[in-house]
Amino acid sequence: MSLHFPVNHHLRPLYRALGLLAGLYVLIFGVVGVIATQGDPFYGAGDETALGLKTNPAFSYLSVVAGAVIVLATVIGRNVDRIAYLWVGAGFLMAGTVMLLLIGDAKTNYLNFTIVTCVVSYVIGSVLGTAGMYVKSHRA
Repeated sequence: MSLHFPVNHHLRPLYRALGLLAGLYVLIFGVVGVIATQGDPFYGAGDETALGLKTNPAFSYLSVVAGAVIVLATVIGRNVDRIAYLWVGAGFLMAGTVMLLLIGDAKTNYLNFTIVTCVVSYVIGSVLGTAGMYVKSHRA
C-alpha cells in the first residue's frame, strides 16, 4: 500500500507545515492543560479547560507526549515524519472513536472528553493522516 504514496509531492512543504502546526497545537494544549489541571485527580472529570477543550492531567500529559513526538518527527524529517504522522494520526482517530463510545458515563470517560474534544481529535487525526500520505521524500 505504501508504494502508492506519492514521492516528493509538489505540496510536500505545505503538508509538513500542516503536520507541524497540528503537533504544535497538541503540544501547547498539553502544556496549558498540565498547568491548568495541577492538583486535580489524574483521571478526574473536572471542569478545567485548555484552549477551549475540557481536559484532565491524564489527557494533558498524553497530549504533551503526542505533540512532542509530532514536532520532533517533523524536525528530524527523512520520512520519520511520515511514519509519525500516520501512526499518531491513526491514534487520534482511534482515541476520538473510543472516547466517543465512553463519553456517556463519568466512570469510563477517563480523559474527560466532550463531543467537541472528539471532533478536534478527528480533525487532528485527519490532518496528520493526510500529511503522512504526502510527505514521503524518497523510496525507502
